[in-house]
Amino acid sequence: MPTIGIVANEVSGDMLGAAVVRELRLRMPDARFVGVAGPRMQQAGCETLVDMERLSVMGLTEVIRHLRELLRIRRDLARHFLDHRPDVFIGVDAPDFNLGLERQLRSAGIRTVHLVAPTVWAWRAGRVKGIRRAVDLMLCIFPFEEAFLLRHGIPARYVGHPLADEIPLRVDRVAARVALGFPAEGQVIAILPGSRAGEVENLAQAFLRTARRCHEERPGLRFLTPLVNARLRRLFEAAVAREAPGLPITLVDGRSREVLAASDVVLTASGTATLEGLLLKRPMVVGYRVHPITYHLVKQLRLVKVPYVAMANLLVGRGLAPEFIQGRCRPDLLAPALLALLDDPSRIAQIQSEYTRVHEGMRHHAAQQAAAAVIELIGGARAWPPGMADTPGMQERSTPKPPGTADMPMAHDSEERGGRAASATAAEARPPA
Repeated sequence: MPTIGIVANEVSGDMLGAAVVRELRLRMPDARFVGVAGPRMQQAGCETLVDMERLSVMGLTEVIRHLRELLRIRRDLARHFLDHRPDVFIGVDAPDFNLGLERQLRSAGIRTVHLVAPTVWAWRAGRVKGIRRAVDLMLCIFPFEEAFLLRHGIPARYVGHPLADEIPLRVDRVAARVALGFPAEGQVIAILPGSRAGEVENLAQAFLRTARRCHEERPGLRFLTPLVNARLRRLFEAAVAREAPGLPITLVDGRSREVLAASDVVLTASGTATLEGLLLKRPMVVGYRVHPITYHLVKQLRLVKVPYVAMANLLVGRGLAPEFIQGRCRPDLLAPALLALLDDPSRIAQIQSEYTRVHEGMRHHAAQQAAAAVIELIGGARAWPPGMADTPGMQERSTPKPPGTADMPMAHDSEERGGRAASATAAEARPPA
């Protein structure tokens, strides 16, 4: 019976991991999946050794507070997989946690796959050297990533994004509202304050005050908010009671996709939610805050090399979703941006047209492609033939470049040291992307 180790650290990773686990199980019905799994992966048949929420930490200072526990969990996972060797290990996203684990396992002869390429094209490009030591195969979810990684000597394959396959090109807003038991008439703003406790704590006040301001100007507005678990629901309920006690807001357990589909416009944290919003063709306003020290370090060290923080804007190539980051994440700026979207049907139509174009280009049977690549690796096939990365044909193949970036050179040692110093963590500590 083949055993597949797999670790996902957060909600978006749980969604991606579940899609791949389901497809692998279709092809290998007797396989065992074990590691760190959220509810979706567990439902797909994956055993979990650790509560995934314990790994859902983001931001430099936030990670430092939890660093001892994160390192201990990673040591325990490494010990488990070295004692009970899987046929392959899959790390889902969370590169600062998973790549270190993958490096240990690969050095012990265990094949490793990483699903979701780290955004080395956007920030901390020096990480490419560590990635080369950690993975036998990198599975890329965006088309421009494969060629970039191949040029840097990393075995990579573009598989696409499972969400692009799962979400239909046309979404029925009324059907989504009916499914949620929500009235079909009237305008609705979806509020998505993030999937981590730190995000909710940083954004709830600004987002709820924004909603209150919108409602004061438009009394007919209603609001929907999905929360991924009971802990985040308690945090957000407390914030509603404190900041907007009379607001007509409905909290929903999970079901973020239906909430987005049911809305007219969306106020969201940066992250996977903006990609989901794009795929559901919803106009968005993006707000984000991190700890001030985290933000200061990222700005001073010039770690970010892309013009937008929201993946939706990066994929489109322009700022269709206005971004209000750190000090600009304020109700007096967010509320007018949301109301302006509601009042501009032609702009909404343009946004939906652009999002449809991107969605069509991203449909790639991702879960099937990822599963096939993993099975090839288990069977002993190389991710690429020896020397292929060094051949002119591989280096010159035409693939879209990272949006908003110039072609990046190979990372130097000093750049890599700077990247490590900036993160100083064993868990994902990047700005939103």
